[in-house]
Amino acid sequence: MAWKRIMSTRSIFTTAVLAVALVGASLPAAAQAERVGKQVPAVNHNTWTSGAPLPTPLAFSTAAVLKNEIYVVGGNDGTEEVADVQIYNPVTNTWGTGPSYPTGIGSASSAVVKNILYVFGGSSDGVNPTNAVWAYNPKTKAWTATAAMPTARWGSEAVVEKNIIYVSGGQANANGQDPVANVESYNPATKTWTEEAPMLVAKSQGAAGLIGTTIVFADGGNSGGATSDNEGYDAATNAWKSLASDPTTRDGNCGGSIGPKLYVVGGDGGNTLTESFQLTKNKWTTLASAPQSNMFSASAVYKGQLYCIGGWAAFGGPIINNVQIYQP
Repeated sequence: MAWKRIMSTRSIFTTAVLAVALVGASLPAAAQAERVGKQVPAVNHNTWTSGAPLPTPLAFSTAAVLKNEIYVVGGNDGTEEVADVQIYNPVTNTWGTGPSYPTGIGSASSAVVKNILYVFGGSSDGVNPTNAVWAYNPKTKAWTATAAMPTARWGSEAVVEKNIIYVSGGQANANGQDPVANVESYNPATKTWTEEAPMLVAKSQGAAGLIGTTIVFADGGNSGGATSDNEGYDAATNAWKSLASDPTTRDGNCGGSIGPKLYVVGGDGGNTLTESFQLTKNKWTTLASAPQSNMFSASAVYKGQLYCIGGWAAFGGPIINNVQIYQP
């Protein structure tokens, strides 16, 4: 008898839940949308917010998203290149630290493939570029040297397309007068490098990202000065093509791709200007300005938002600890 009463109670509860679900489903579409809207916080588009400050203010760091956290590797503290690895959790808005990079490093580039973080090139003394590549495994919490790049450089951009990392541009020396157009792809599965078609314009320290299957590289240093050049690379055809130039000449900007657009912020002496490039329309749009002027910040994209971390407030400093977050 007790067992029957329990079953009866469960049946009544199930029937009640089902009735509530059916009532909700029978609501008009507009009412259902309103109910969902109340449950999910509204997104404030084209806005900036701030995250917890970078514990150690740095410029010329590189950043990438690894297992839902943003790893900020190396950088310059105003005196020297450091080996710090600072880890930001966007969900809890807190910072932690990771195992130090094997050497002090600045102006490197980075990318993640299959939960392994790769860091490419950079400079350990602020003078000489390196072709060293190190891989970080979060399971072993260790850095391991892997196949070196064919070209030693700092200020390159690394973008992943179909688990292949394309490292483009950079500087071959410390004086900023020798940008390179080299594009080399790295296959983590085979630990091999392939020389690809060079960029149309040699440049460094710009913004790059993947839009669909096209790698877009905009702006950057060119022959010692900033440029507004913008071009796209198709890995299937191994070819670059010119795209609409950025209305703003930039160098050392923050940037990354979100959905169908590339976003570019700050750079060139320190400014707050934010712009987006839409590949399908080959068009630039001016957006809400960043709260803090910045250049040589670390850039990362996490869940549809662009993070600009640290950097210089203006050319030559001061170094800032800002974490500026843009919501398209």
